[in-house]
Amino acid sequence: MSQQQQQQAKVESIKRSWQQRRDITARLDQIKNKIAVYSGKGGVGKTTIAIGVALTLARQGFKVGLFDADIDCPNTAKALAVTERPQVKDNKFFPPETHGVKVISMAFFQEREDEAIIWRGPMLHNAINQFLQMTEWGELDYLIVDLPPGTSDAPLTIMQTLPLDGFLMVTTPQTLAKLDALRSLNMVRKMNIKIIGVIENFSGEIFGYGAGEELAQEAGVPFLGRLELRKDYRENEPAVIHSPKVRQEYEALLSRAIPTLETLKRG
Repeated sequence: MSQQQQQQAKVESIKRSWQQRRDITARLDQIKNKIAVYSGKGGVGKTTIAIGVALTLARQGFKVGLFDADIDCPNTAKALAVTERPQVKDNKFFPPETHGVKVISMAFFQEREDEAIIWRGPMLHNAINQFLQMTEWGELDYLIVDLPPGTSDAPLTIMQTLPLDGFLMVTTPQTLAKLDALRSLNMVRKMNIKIIGVIENFSGEIFGYGAGEELAQEAGVPFLGRLELRKDYRENEPAVIHSPKVRQEYEALLSRAIPTLETLKRG
């Protein structure tokens, strides 16, 4: 391939990416607020928090969707005990609904839940874009996006293609979790996306307290609150459904996060 042909191919690739982004933006134009839940480290509770936020908003009367963007290890459907698969019609996915929340996840398209999805970056990129382009959410007040950990292909694809309004950054009280959360927070800033604030998860006597507040202070963003490590999470259903204490924590968190999001959007 000549240099001119290479340059032309590059231009065509840029055009396709731009058109794809426009298509996704148009597909999501009925969604008022798009919020990502994110951290650099796995196992800090992003999925649990994304579910808790979505269910709490739905309980407050909002129309809510939940997009599980963790293609490798999709867990939202299992955590929510959703067994109904999306309806497919006219090349569109119509997501099932549970507890007032519409859900889309790669888990719906696996033959077995223990199946390992071993894909390289381009395939992850294509899968995420397909979900964004093909899912028919309808009118939503909030779309909550459960991001995979790290600062590589999958979260980068979301940040580049989905017009997000803000990020909820998650850390646990441990030093390493705080460091990885700071790395991911800096990635979000490099992508020029706004940060709603920091949530500290698994707080309590076992892991301690304080990393969330420290991270928020160092980064100059709001500290939204902490979620205690409670035995309420042992149940098979999300704790926010059956535990008044957990529900109060999420309601308090959102009472800070939503006004902050509205201020960020105005600014």
